[in-house]
Amino acid sequence: MTVSRLIQWSALLALAWSVPIDRNVKPAAAEENKPAEETPETQDTGLYYDRYLREVIDVLETDSHFREKLQAANADDIKSGKLSKELDFVGHHIRSKLDELKRQEVSRLRMLIKAKMDATAQQNVQMDHAGLLKQFEHLDQQNQQTFEAKDLELLIETATRDLESYDSARHEEFKRYEMLKEHERREYLRSLEQEKRESEEKREEERKQRHREHPKINVPGSRDQLKKVWEETDGLDPQEFNPKTFFKLHDSNGDGVLDEQELEALFTKELEKVYDPKNEDDDMTEMEEERLRMREHVMRNVDANHDRLVTLEEFLKSTERKDFANTDEWETVDEKPVYTEEELKQFEAELTAQEAELGKRAEELKREHEDLKERERELELQKKEYQQAVIQMAQKQKAPQAVEGQPPSGPNGELQFHGESKGAAEIEEKKPFEAAPVSDGNPPPAEPPQNQPQQTP
Repeated sequence: MTVSRLIQWSALLALAWSVPIDRNVKPAAAEENKPAEETPETQDTGLYYDRYLREVIDVLETDSHFREKLQAANADDIKSGKLSKELDFVGHHIRSKLDELKRQEVSRLRMLIKAKMDATAQQNVQMDHAGLLKQFEHLDQQNQQTFEAKDLELLIETATRDLESYDSARHEEFKRYEMLKEHERREYLRSLEQEKRESEEKREEERKQRHREHPKINVPGSRDQLKKVWEETDGLDPQEFNPKTFFKLHDSNGDGVLDEQELEALFTKELEKVYDPKNEDDDMTEMEEERLRMREHVMRNVDANHDRLVTLEEFLKSTERKDFANTDEWETVDEKPVYTEEELKQFEAELTAQEAELGKRAEELKREHEDLKERERELELQKKEYQQAVIQMAQKQKAPQAVEGQPPSGPNGELQFHGESKGAAEIEEKKPFEAAPVSDGNPPPAEPPQNQPQQTP
């Protein structure tokens, strides 16, 4: 089941990244010597739940029962929810995988909510996850543990609605891009002196003129445009152009339909006439907008049931209409402005308001930064004062001990003795010995006894 099958579900989308459904399966032996094909690069839908969408499809396509029902289903069965009910009959291991995918998606959405609240400085706020999850409509928030038929139905319904508006969002984004580019150009010209400004304006006009000088652009989907692809891309004789063969050649994944990516690939030769990536005069963003416009033009004229897929029958019918032989030249996006002067003025006013808000916020951040610096200086001064106070207190404690001749005390009041403090006894012991004076043979006169009582005669 490719994502183009999902489009058949949701009447909307084809990404064609997996192996196409083949009703004529060849025996395994016939495939043994066939070289392995590279897996096509996955196309991003642009949806914020793109990964979840893909993983659900990857799991469902492994179930043979569901795959068989999908092959037999039509767009109405899918959109009405009939196909979703077949989920009750898939294998237990498939349901377990889907349950785990849903729990992971719920966890991811909770993280997104938290990140958003953190970014808006709403910390310390009690979050109602169940309530906040209601803003996400691609799953059932009432049941956050298991993947049920309602989840598949919601996923299809939401993807259908979101992708229907996806192209409009792309056009709006391109319009803002073009207006910003023009705004910056005008601002630059205003900053120049008269002579320099005139020179720049002349150079811009010459650039536009060079861009207009290109070969004729054929109308997308016309005979001339398709024959150009047939000849230059497919290398076939344009005189032998065959619509049915052309369709099969460009159904690159073989699923029986041309999806949006396969259609857009058909316009590359026409776009190369106008846009060259190596030419600095050419804007590649404009080229992608042109590709989108070409695809929409073909879809409007060829996609009869509006399921965003072109079947072989729809393609062949389009080649039978009169406008298939249209030889007019396609008008490119740069030939017709995508915005009005009024829209540009409104856009510039929004930019001015945004710049003012950003300037205000920048001033607030600057003041906060200065306040933090001042607070840091105050804390540093307090730290130095505390250190000085501790030193002074220690000195005061040592001063009385030094006066009284007592050994210094330790931090807990205990006495500390040092090797250089000599006691009186130790000094006395270390006095040098003094020899008695040598006499001349007569004994020294006896000293009168001291403090003796005097005798009366």
